Amino acid sequence: MALLMAASLTVMANATISPALAGLEQEFSRTPDAGFLVRLLVTAPSLGVMLTAPLAGWLADRAGRRGVLLGGIWLFMLCGTAGYYLPDLQLMLASRFGLGVAVALIMTAQTALIGDCFTGARRQALTGLQISARNFGGLVFITLAGLAATLSPQLPFLIYGLAVVCLWAVWRHAPEPEPSRGPGTPGAGEGHPAWLLLAVAVSLLQMLTNGLFFMMPTQLPFFFAAQGLNSALMTGAGLGLLMLCGGLAALFYGRLKRALPHAVIFAAGYGALALGFAVLAQQGSPATALAGTMAIGIGYATVSPGFVAIVLALAPAARRGTAGALLTASVFCGQFLSPFASTPAIARWGYGGTFWAAAAALALMAGIALTAALHATRRRAAL
Repeated sequence: MALLMAASLTVMANATISPALAGLEQEFSRTPDAGFLVRLLVTAPSLGVMLTAPLAGWLADRAGRRGVLLGGIWLFMLCGTAGYYLPDLQLMLASRFGLGVAVALIMTAQTALIGDCFTGARRQALTGLQISARNFGGLVFITLAGLAATLSPQLPFLIYGLAVVCLWAVWRHAPEPEPSRGPGTPGAGEGHPAWLLLAVAVSLLQMLTNGLFFMMPTQLPFFFAAQGLNSALMTGAGLGLLMLCGGLAALFYGRLKRALPHAVIFAAGYGALALGFAVLAQQGSPATALAGTMAIGIGYATVSPGFVAIVLALAPAARRGTAGALLTASVFCGQFLSPFASTPAIARWGYGGTFWAAAAALALMAGIALTAALHATRRRAAL
């Protein structure tokens, strides 16, 4: 539970203050380039994660996971709540970058601890529960932020203070496991000989997947507005259903993995993602669009646990901090780069064409995964 609580914090980094952006822009309207700086408050944590995740992995492997995780949660509370009392946007921006550093520490150490403390089916189940915790945490935190923003645009920053509960849980229930103390520790796994190259390949796939998925929070409001719909209402409903369906789907990942190999699960998940984007590309009724977001949520929650499970199985016990850093950096790199790729594509091909292109790419990924699964089945049959 302590590790799942830590996982739920990471979704707070970017999205929690989203409901307050319009109010912050109005409050700091006298600041030069206020509109641009306010929008940077959302993306600054991603940049902080990307730049500091390697350092977080190095620290987790050498200084221990528990200390890195506790330090990350302390920094998370400090930098997260800072926006409530800081007097100007520049200082807020610096605190948001610090929040990204905290998230890098938390995600890296938390992923490594999953590898250290759990094995086999229990680890597979926990990687799914981790995605559920992020989805359900997102629902709770963004809802609270929306309510707080109606009172004051700076009030949502105080929601980051809820991390104190996680701090207590980790301090009380997450001891430092022996295998993480370094090479040569008794019982430490050796890992795959080419684990680093394979982990980089898996992380690149996760980056691409997150880049496509992140078109939902970054482009969905403008997609609904272009259709003449109530953008705020439809975006809230779409993202809410996406997180709810994703959270429910991830709950069953452990059972799914016991019955099916990774390749089949990836094929199903990428197939659901492709279906969701294809439905959105049709630009049909509001109900159809919401159904598309639900499929995307289910597909993303189906493939995401596999990245963590595969990399943890490949990495040596003493290098799980590095493995966690690769995974962490790839998630936020995909999020950070997504608007830079999707916005020009939408300008050229429109929402329909861009969503069809995303659906085609995801369908290709599903086909490759299914082909790999069939090939593995034939090899086993031949043996």
